[in-house]
Amino acid sequence: METKAIKPKKVVILGSTGSIGTSALKVAREIPDSMEVVGLAAGSQGEALGAQAREFGVKYLSIADETQRETVLASAPSGSEVHVGEQGLRELACLPEADMVLISIVGTAGLQPALDAIAAGKDLAVASKEILVMAGEIVMSAAAEAGVNVLPVDSEHNAIFQCLEGNAAGAEAVRRLLLTASGGPFRTASPDVLDQVTPKQALKRPTWEMGRKISIDSATMFNKGLEMIEARWLFGVGMDRVEVVVHPQSIVHSMVEFVDGSVLAQVSTTDMCFPIQYAVTWPHRIAHSLQPLDFAALARLDFEAPREEVFPALRLAREAGTVCGTLPAVMNAANEVAVEAFLNGDIPFPKIWGLVEEVMGQHSVVQSPSLEALIEADNEARQMAQSSLRREAG
Repeated sequence: METKAIKPKKVVILGSTGSIGTSALKVAREIPDSMEVVGLAAGSQGEALGAQAREFGVKYLSIADETQRETVLASAPSGSEVHVGEQGLRELACLPEADMVLISIVGTAGLQPALDAIAAGKDLAVASKEILVMAGEIVMSAAAEAGVNVLPVDSEHNAIFQCLEGNAAGAEAVRRLLLTASGGPFRTASPDVLDQVTPKQALKRPTWEMGRKISIDSATMFNKGLEMIEARWLFGVGMDRVEVVVHPQSIVHSMVEFVDGSVLAQVSTTDMCFPIQYAVTWPHRIAHSLQPLDFAALARLDFEAPREEVFPALRLAREAGTVCGTLPAVMNAANEVAVEAFLNGDIPFPKIWGLVEEVMGQHSVVQSPSLEALIEADNEARQMAQSSLRREAG
């Protein structure tokens, strides 16, 4: 199929050696006339970063682990600039030749680079949920003021973004945003079974292949809770209009129900290259070689309500997204500590949401917080969670 030529989008990828980053590079290989990689950043995989830089001819690089700088330089193209640490991320986010910064860093480390990119006039492709969960109001306000686009890379939000295109009436025409969830590996498990869940079992995802943190979040459904808050900011609707429906096949990536009763759904095979490519090439659609959907082979599509009484993450996220202020940042921080503790074998699986609820209950919410207040709330939540873990261990 012949594709209409468009000006290549020059993209910086923060988190290039992770699952989203490597998928983004797969897209870049597929559509070199539409996507040019001009900057790459990684955490600690210096050799992999150098190899990526060599393949794509990228000379602007950053590695979080300063001890890996020489490793990167050894394999990167001649004349490469290799920045380090948090400052390195911030410098790449402002790279003059870049049109877009794709942020796929797990956790809150991508927040300041995201704000830097917006201030520098770059479009933002967001794969890191924590950026909008922690500081959605600040990020979206900054983007609107700078006149730049915030484009979702998550399959669910990218699906909603596509469903809303052409909706001239805006958020007022939306009755519900329906985020689909696979249900995780314990979709039908009883509470007794959940008490005995091991990290190895929880890391087994039914459809998407992702990293360790997001795999545990999928198992607890905090992943979907974070996405609810993210959707609230991306699309300007209240939490009362953001819902989750379990869809084990993960073929329908999300839906929008409008006030007239019409429902639009975005459907495709389970490959992150689909939403990444659309975020990068928007508003254009570019032909590729990804596997098309075979409707005849699907046979059936199942939907069911999530079991919030067994998985309280959705209830906690709805509370955090309704109250707003610093509470979403606190929920996110406590969850990160709890997930790490579970993966280390320090707490049982249900204690993840138990610890998050405990920390949320202890927090005094600050409304309309500054970035500094959000960072302080994040730190305090982590300290409270760690203190609780120490009390239980001691």
